[in-house]
Amino acid sequence: MNIDLVDYIELVRDQMIFAGMSSGFTSEETVRLSKKLDTLLNLQMKILSN
Repeated sequence: MNIDLVDYIELVRDQMIFAGMSSGFTSEETVRLSKKLDTLLNLQMKILSN
């Protein structure tokens, strides 16, 4: 697996947590980052399954 993807997932996860704590868990920014994280995690799972 590409280590850059893992690092990027961690970065987006940290950003999402920060957004959730500062703006609320249902803020547009938190939801946007959550969706982005979901996409990245799905990509990671696809890579791992091959």
